Amino acid sequence: MKQFQLGFNYVLSGFKLILKPGIRVYVVIPLLINTLLFATAILFGADSLNNLINGLLARWDWLEYLTWLIWPIFVIISLAIVFFCFSIIANLIGAPFNGFLAASVERSLTGKEITSINEQALIKVVVDAIKSEFQKVLYFIIRAIPLLILFIIPMVQVAAPLIWFLFTAWMLALEYGDYPMGNHDIDFKQQREKFRLNRQLAFGFGSGVMLLTMIPVINFLAMPVAVAGATRMFVESPELKL
Repeated sequence: MKQFQLGFNYVLSGFKLILKPGIRVYVVIPLLINTLLFATAILFGADSLNNLINGLLARWDWLEYLTWLIWPIFVIISLAIVFFCFSIIANLIGAPFNGFLAASVERSLTGKEITSINEQALIKVVVDAIKSEFQKVLYFIIRAIPLLILFIIPMVQVAAPLIWFLFTAWMLALEYGDYPMGNHDIDFKQQREKFRLNRQLAFGFGSGVMLLTMIPVINFLAMPVAVAGATRMFVESPELKL
């Protein structure tokens, strides 16, 4: 249980780390890009809905009394999409930045440069980051589908929420542990093995990240906080290194 709490605390430590000079830039840039994309999508949706309503009213003016209902529904749907999708899209957009964020946090903690990431061409870092992200998504999908089926199996469905919680925590540990470990050329298979040997640490960390993603507004910072926290966990846990 001590390792579980330690993993959880590493997530919280990420809040202080992302505020340090030299680290903030890797937090702000992907956050701005993500916010801009969502704002653009919502504005486009609002404009399209407005055109649709005007087109319908031109044909059936009796529908005008429903407009007071349509716009609140649109706002609710938009907020729901932002809440549930922000973290997913943020991971894809932020993937190329997260390796540099992890390297910057590690440099702040240890005072040492990470040779492997500094010697790579920027385009290779970006391609490798996106490739790794899709690899994790594929790993998630293959295992998530059978787990979701548990929710409709009588008797077993009672335990399904707990199993899903543990699986999600495990995936979040892999998701964000990948950045500092990947910077040291620890591949995805090796990462999984190291976390299997340190399950309590992994589940504690993943549970902390899950909590952040469930809190509105705070979930916007969940990604950089988790990357920073995972980096500190990697730096201070010899068992996670090669």
